[in-house]
Amino acid sequence: MIKLTRDQIAARVAQDIPEGAYVNLGIGAPTKVANYLPADREIILQSENGLLGMGPAPAKGEEDEDLINAGKQPVTLLTGGAFFHHGDSFAMMRGGHIDICVLGAFQVSAKGDLANWHTGEADAIPAVGGAMDLAIGAKKVFVMMDLLTKTGESKLVPQCTYPLTGIACVDRIYSDHGVIDITEDGLVAVELAEGLTLDALSNLTGLAFIAPPGASA
Repeated sequence: MIKLTRDQIAARVAQDIPEGAYVNLGIGAPTKVANYLPADREIILQSENGLLGMGPAPAKGEEDEDLINAGKQPVTLLTGGAFFHHGDSFAMMRGGHIDICVLGAFQVSAKGDLANWHTGEADAIPAVGGAMDLAIGAKKVFVMMDLLTKTGESKLVPQCTYPLTGIACVDRIYSDHGVIDITEDGLVAVELAEGLTLDALSNLTGLAFIAPPGASA
């Protein structure tokens, strides 16, 4: 099996973001999506620290220390972009004005529960931050993550064991093993990494998967 890199995953996410969408990219790997958005689509990126119209990462040496995203990474601002109060940013997130948010995850359950802020480690993030607001406020929630932990356990689980960020909120998972939709009918393996089969994916996760409509047997 040939696993996808994080840049390949980010590029795959970018393909699925439609024209005119308002999108929030969570801290960490999801910020890479900004570098792969199609040039022929107008996609408006929002950051919870109060940015709208965020562009890709700046070239080395062209960083503006006053222009950062929620993860404190340097960003650019596109023509027509704006920055505003933190409270207004959260009102946008909680008010249903974000079409898609892309978040990382420690675990996602088969029912779409999301755990992405705390693992119990001493150096873990001390609070859930804006992830909870995005998980319940965005119209669609995409997750970018490696399917397995460094020690080989599946992050896609029957039930989350870490503190939850949101309940039944995840719509789609983009992983190094492929793309998986969480639906009322079950887990749909939309795309699989080269050389990976449904049976092998089930063995890795301990979960059952449905082939997408029209897939060959």
